[in-house]
Amino acid sequence: MAADVIVGAKTKDLLILEPEMEAVAGNLYITTDDGSYGRSGMVTKTIEDLVAEGKQYDVCIAIGPMIMMKFVCLLTRKLEIPTIVSMNPIMVDGTGMCGACRLNVGGQVKFACVDGPEFDGHQVDFDQAMKRQSIYRTEEGRAMLALEEGDSHHGGCGNCN
Repeated sequence: MAADVIVGAKTKDLLILEPEMEAVAGNLYITTDDGSYGRSGMVTKTIEDLVAEGKQYDVCIAIGPMIMMKFVCLLTRKLEIPTIVSMNPIMVDGTGMCGACRLNVGGQVKFACVDGPEFDGHQVDFDQAMKRQSIYRTEEGRAMLALEEGDSHHGGCGNCN
């Protein structure tokens, strides 16, 4: 059975890999936030539309920015579609030493680079992951995380004391 693939971009100019996706997709749906190409709107709107048209899905795999994956998971939970997300966007060193990819999955601390990067999207605490990602950009943020998280932070990224 062929997979439906939904590729989203802010504008047509920011769309990448269309020919490659078309080569492997059963059906390719392109969405642009501004409506400059393909369907207008977010990928979640296309998922809703396809399900409303009668499409049924065994699983959804979401890869991309965390905010997009969060809203895909909120929708697929409502639609009762199991969803796998790739937490590659938060990985830094690939060893679990820096702690940058630390996240909460189903109430447990996980590290995307050693425990994943794929996880059950309905179990990922996206709000916490996005907050960590934004504060990890500053030295003060790294110090605050080291203080709050203690030994689970690791501090091996070279930027923590």
